[in-house]
Amino acid sequence: MAVESKSLAELVSFLETFPEPHILCDRNYRIIAANEAYRANWVDQVEVVGRTCFEVSHRYSVPCDQAGESCPLLRSLQSGQRERVLHLHYTSRGETFENIELSPIRDKGGEVAYYIEKLEPLPVARSLAQIQGLIGRSPAFISMMELVARVAPAEAAVLLQGESGTGKEVVANAIHQLSRRANQPFVAVDCSGLPETLFESELFGHERGAFTGATARKTGLVEAASGGTLFIDELGDIPLSIQVKLLRLLETGTYRRVGSTELRKAEVRIVSATHRPLAEMVANGLFRQDLFYRLNIFPIFLPPLRERGEDILLLANVLLNRLSSGRSLKLSLEAADWLCRYQYPGNVRELRNLLERACLLCDGDEIRLQHLPAELINEIKPYRDVHENHPPEKGNARRLNLTTLEKVDRDFAGNRKALADHLGISERTLYRRLKALANGKK
Repeated sequence: MAVESKSLAELVSFLETFPEPHILCDRNYRIIAANEAYRANWVDQVEVVGRTCFEVSHRYSVPCDQAGESCPLLRSLQSGQRERVLHLHYTSRGETFENIELSPIRDKGGEVAYYIEKLEPLPVARSLAQIQGLIGRSPAFISMMELVARVAPAEAAVLLQGESGTGKEVVANAIHQLSRRANQPFVAVDCSGLPETLFESELFGHERGAFTGATARKTGLVEAASGGTLFIDELGDIPLSIQVKLLRLLETGTYRRVGSTELRKAEVRIVSATHRPLAEMVANGLFRQDLFYRLNIFPIFLPPLRERGEDILLLANVLLNRLSSGRSLKLSLEAADWLCRYQYPGNVRELRNLLERACLLCDGDEIRLQHLPAELINEIKPYRDVHENHPPEKGNARRLNLTTLEKVDRDFAGNRKALADHLGISERTLYRRLKALANGKK
């Protein structure tokens, strides 16, 4: 399995014709060549050629799939085809989400010899820090973002499903920002806060004199979102009488203002969201089946915060910076441990509320357990009380045998970076010890 040196040189030269960052890798993840656009990400840093792609992009010591992420190279090895994934990469601009498109290069015998990897940053990545809640690196979060990146450039209707507080409007706005409509309006309507008598008027507008109190013509939210995105939150609360009119809007792109016979055109993209089980509501006759099918073209499930273990402290630190009013606040080890173990029935919204309350109660520079709600603290034992009578002390990783390490890893809410910091070892060492544990069980 080899490619002639002349052909390889031509392939390397070919990479320089692309304006987007491209690299050439072998089957062992080693970077053989990188074009100027890719090297620009690493100005004044060590040379990328000769290193592994996972070391450069993620600072991992093992391939992505062994660190809990989807690896496009492994997937391409298995499928023999081009693969596309979304990754969170380290760059000269900091951490950014990037679309990765990896194409196999075959030798004369038809065997895959090399891979060309194209990197394309998401537009939303440039302002990610300003989008509250749309922050994370857990596998569940990255999987969700990969779906967002795939559907955003299209015009398909998107249905966001998940518990209250998971950030559905934030994700809907990200879809808008990643779409061709990014420079047009993003208009949100919360169906749960609208009485049925006003619902149609708010959505489609009304003419003067259409009903008592209609003293002037009103523009509806559909018209206000013209050319952009209409986000319909709490879709399950739409009255049946309005559902048929929303269906007409989706099928024909037309609507009428209340009190008008004039048929108006609407050019909007619909993104909707709900925490209610729409399929069950359809079965019970509470939601129109035809409308459900029209809105559920591309469903995206938003994971609850309790399934995003390693994102909890990341979100907490970002939120603390926003809520601390210029103060330099940090989490104590005990508070961080408790936050990682709490189940968050209110999800990201609840985490924000907990931290806002803690900021108000804290007079020093460290958030402690005493600043978190006592009624919740009592529900969960502190981290140090979990591991029988001999909890691992901070920095004492050498005292841990593999059995104890497995238990600590499991009970630390999946946050291996925080666990490595707590034990006083590097993430690389932690992964190596956990890998040894896994190998010892085979």
